Amino acid sequence: MAKRHPNHRLVKILRSYSVEEVANLFGIHKNTVRIWVKAGLPISDDKRPMLILGSDLADFLKARRTKNKQSCKPGEFYCFRCRAPRSPAGEMVDYHPVTEKFGNLTAFCPACECMMKRCISRAKLEQVFGKMQITFPQALRQVSDSLQPSVNSDLK
Repeated sequence: MAKRHPNHRLVKILRSYSVEEVANLFGIHKNTVRIWVKAGLPISDDKRPMLILGSDLADFLKARRTKNKQSCKPGEFYCFRCRAPRSPAGEMVDYHPVTEKFGNLTAFCPACECMMKRCISRAKLEQVFGKMQITFPQALRQVSDSLQPSVNSDLK
């Protein structure tokens, strides 16, 4: 299956690739590689077969991946629907611990009301989201922890 973002680490930088070899390396169509050449992927010369240096291919793919990358500032989440960093609606955030050291923050996007998530270290929680209201959900009580028997029991 073709990947949307080909892994630049698969490219051997000291090797030259033909269009077909690049297409086979990433599992994409040959025309996609030709579109990359038109978009600025350098080729070694204008002769056939078109040869692409591995170092140029790796640099092109890295630049292509970082071109649209947007980093979130402290207190922001990345909304996948809006495709932009946003502050949570109402500055309300829920923290769900995964381990003792880190957990996931969830909030709603103010623009599209979609759920946004962010993984964060528990130690950095206060410095990054200091002014926001963070809710720490309590664990649910187990039936076995209760002192009274369950009402839905057939036992007498």
